[in-house]
Amino acid sequence: MTGALIDLFGWSYALASFLLWIGAQLLGLGNWISLQLGAPSPGPLEGMIGFVTGAPLTSLVAIILAINILLLWATAFHLLIVMWIERKMYSRLQDRRGIMLGLGSSEILRNTLGRIPLIGRPFRKASHLGTGFLQTVADGVKLFQKEVITPASADKWMFHAAPVMIAASTLFLFIAIPWSDGFWIMGSRLPNGDVVNPWGVLVILGAFSVAPLSILIAGWASNNKYTLLGGMRAAAQLMSYEIPMVLSIIALVVFAGTLDPFQLVRQQSAPLTFGLGPFGTVQIPWLPNWYIFNPILWIAFVVFFITVIAEAERIPFDIPEAEAELVEGWTTEYSGMRFGIVFGFKWLRAIAGAALIAILFLGGWSGPVFAQVWIPNIASPGNLWPIPILPQEFWFTLKIYAIFVVFVWIGWSVPRVRIDQILNIGWKRLLPLSLLAILLATLARGMGWF
Repeated sequence: MTGALIDLFGWSYALASFLLWIGAQLLGLGNWISLQLGAPSPGPLEGMIGFVTGAPLTSLVAIILAINILLLWATAFHLLIVMWIERKMYSRLQDRRGIMLGLGSSEILRNTLGRIPLIGRPFRKASHLGTGFLQTVADGVKLFQKEVITPASADKWMFHAAPVMIAASTLFLFIAIPWSDGFWIMGSRLPNGDVVNPWGVLVILGAFSVAPLSILIAGWASNNKYTLLGGMRAAAQLMSYEIPMVLSIIALVVFAGTLDPFQLVRQQSAPLTFGLGPFGTVQIPWLPNWYIFNPILWIAFVVFFITVIAEAERIPFDIPEAEAELVEGWTTEYSGMRFGIVFGFKWLRAIAGAALIAILFLGGWSGPVFAQVWIPNIASPGNLWPIPILPQEFWFTLKIYAIFVVFVWIGWSVPRVRIDQILNIGWKRLLPLSLLAILLATLARGMGWF
């Protein structure tokens, strides 16, 4: 098990204390000035100073800072990276380089930074030898500058509310998903140092189920035949994949005995161990106990992986917004930054789905067995003490990116399925497989196998 690099609440509390201390000093200065001007002692701001430096306000500010830090880390930072990964990867799959915008391609940078001696040379000449990462930033700025148009025949309140519902449910996903033993929002730390969130997986699944309903609202409120068709497709697709998704999670819960994401990761951090009923156990020390290596849960993993792709509306299950059939699907009438919100949060939902796959089946933020060095424990002679090589946040982020690469690989290698095909897959294939996964997990749990 690797160690956490970030103590989110510790850092946030320290930052909140510092900011409130600065505020208290400014209030103290104002109080001193008022006393010099003849105000009665102890001054009009003395009570405010005590309130600002008190523990309740410090804790509240720390929680607000922690939520914003996590959301900025999980959204703004990773969104730009995964968008760049997808654009570069599908370009290579199409045998081309993709976006290659360099720093020197910006006239503003050439006229400002390019004039600085010694360091300005990369900015002086337009170049397409860069990585193209700045192109995603430029596209976001372009959407900010575009006009927001509301169709005259649309249900305006619902039309404007749908993107907000999509954004809110997606952001709540990242509040519910932990990134390490120290980088989390929802949970509580026990006296022994363990973090618990007994209903964490259930809360995450509930947040996942809100966006498809928001898509249906957006398609209906736009008052457009293409958007309405896209919204109805989203509703039909929701029914076909949400049930197998939940049933595959039930199979995992039956096997693991918990809905706590922290407990699931702790169970997968040990070496791989198989229970063989009356014959004892077999341990493979060079493999981690990730549930993807457990044959009993292979069916549950396949079902859950497919349903996450459908949840993120990625090819081949992007039928609600099939641009070849429905213009832009349920997003057709959205423009400007409203389109940017629904467009960008599609990637964020893919990140959240990849994070959930990593937690449930790939050990979460626990690194592989070789990710730690064992040294003699001075306090306990004869025992070894594990020293992590890399922090938990690194392994978790690496797994998310690896899963997202598989999403892109599948999406740009297979054709889009029809609406009737995805319904057949969901009801006639995934649903029976998820029930079979529950049966296998129940038998294995009851008989003590695996």
